[in-house]
Amino acid sequence: MKLGRDDFRPYARLLGHCRPYCGRIAAALLCMVTSALAGIAPPWLIRRVVDDVLIAGDSAALNLLAVAVVLLSVVKVSFGYGYAYLMAWVAQKVIMDIRLRLYDRTQRLSFKVLYRRRMGEFMSIITNDVATLQGILTTSVVDLVVQSVTFTGIVGFLLFINWRLTLATFVVIPIVVYALDRASSKLRAVGGAIQEQLAQLSGIAQEALSSVRIVRAFATEKLEFDRFETKNRSHFKALIRGAQTKGVLEGFVEIVLISAMSLILWLGGRDVVSGGLTTGELISFLTYIGLMVQPVRVISRVVSSIQQGVASADRIFEILDEEETAPETPSGIVPGDMRGEIAFDDVWFAYDDERWVLRGLCFRVAPGERVAIVGATGAGKSTIGDLLLRFYDPTRGRILIDGVDLRCLDTAAYRRRVGVVPQDPALMKGSISYNISYGFGSATLSSVRSAAETAGIDDFISSLPEGYESGVGERGVTLSGGQRQRVAIARAIVRDPAILLMDEATSSLDSMVESQVQSAMNDAMLGRTSIVIAHRLSTIRDSDRILVISDGKIMEEGRHDELMNSRGYYFSLYSLQGGAEDAADS
Repeated sequence: MKLGRDDFRPYARLLGHCRPYCGRIAAALLCMVTSALAGIAPPWLIRRVVDDVLIAGDSAALNLLAVAVVLLSVVKVSFGYGYAYLMAWVAQKVIMDIRLRLYDRTQRLSFKVLYRRRMGEFMSIITNDVATLQGILTTSVVDLVVQSVTFTGIVGFLLFINWRLTLATFVVIPIVVYALDRASSKLRAVGGAIQEQLAQLSGIAQEALSSVRIVRAFATEKLEFDRFETKNRSHFKALIRGAQTKGVLEGFVEIVLISAMSLILWLGGRDVVSGGLTTGELISFLTYIGLMVQPVRVISRVVSSIQQGVASADRIFEILDEEETAPETPSGIVPGDMRGEIAFDDVWFAYDDERWVLRGLCFRVAPGERVAIVGATGAGKSTIGDLLLRFYDPTRGRILIDGVDLRCLDTAAYRRRVGVVPQDPALMKGSISYNISYGFGSATLSSVRSAAETAGIDDFISSLPEGYESGVGERGVTLSGGQRQRVAIARAIVRDPAILLMDEATSSLDSMVESQVQSAMNDAMLGRTSIVIAHRLSTIRDSDRILVISDGKIMEEGRHDELMNSRGYYFSLYSLQGGAEDAADS
């Protein structure tokens, strides 16, 4: 079988993951060899039974042979259990290691990489592709080794019995090798298509189910079903093509081997008649030929599985080899008592090389100052928040926190000192208390309740049958939009952050609740550096300073009254949002 360098690379990497468990693997191989040899010894004893017992009439030999068969069975079963257990342990441990590395890597990938694929594709790789590798390591590799040892042992016995007859038998081997070579390349392509179709199928399902509200609101259930059905049919066709190819391969190999057995029976019979071979040797030889069918059939199936598994391994290693990870400095400076001073120093940023999102942004936020960032959609407001959280690093320029370049700070430690209220608050499946204290393990029930009171949701939580231990459902589906938003606000407040970042923090609230939460948020922001990214301009009138962003640059800067009096871009935005009366008064 022709295998190129690329074919061996995934196997070599898998072996690298097995290296820490070499001791167990060596013990498993010893058990495999012992069990395999014990399994192929009985046909050799059949020769003795025929020639020494049935023909020569040696009853003492019969007793010894009967005991030997039992002992060989005990050895085979005992050592078979040993290699099965040891290889299962190694395989499952390797798969656990790979799955943990893959999940950790996925968590650390940059948003650019994550957004290039559907989340369902990542889930398919972590589950389906890893499961394929698990099958290869737990079954295919074991079968390959055991059957290879069995095949080698059978060939050794055949050569010992009659080497001329053995050579005649192996005339058909090149035909079998050619068939395996042709089929394996086809199976690899089919296996890649199967896994790719499955990943896309998972992606479509995950996308539709995670957006089930939108799907039902726009009555597109039939459209989504048709998309899923089309991809499901493509996956079905790929599976059938794989099954057909495997079936043809195994059937062809079996026909070739049976034909070889018929040829050997004819040639061996001639040797027995001429006296060159005993009856027992011919029967033993034919028995070994019959036993050879199983290892060759299993090896052909294993080769097929391994070829298909290469596609899964390639997809897994593609993620593990992805170099573009999220910015992180785990061994950087650990911020102590942060004052919360923020400075953007000539910050330029582009998601790709073609379009600048921010252009030479320069501004400073004093400790405890409340600064609002406003502008039209696409102006770069949320990008400023992403850079401040270090989801990305500036393409040019730098961001300073208390005078220290953000890239020099320990990223995780820094983020623990920042409270975030996103525009779309994603809650984890679990209790309300768990969600409020999420990422802040030292939070007490008292601090959780205090944060909830500040966010204006304590009364609602207390009214629930299980109070703070009530579940919120996956992504918080059992809560209203406003309730989810207030839980997110409480989650940001509970850690007593030095910097508070709010991206459309009250956008999901009605006017009455918004007024209540806004008053509470004003109290929560006292003494903290606060960045408020806002689309609803009525919520940021009391800000110490407002930065008006357009095309990635600061167009205007000042307090609400100052900007209204200047009748510039902010004045126009405010007027368009229903502030016409205020605008007229100005």
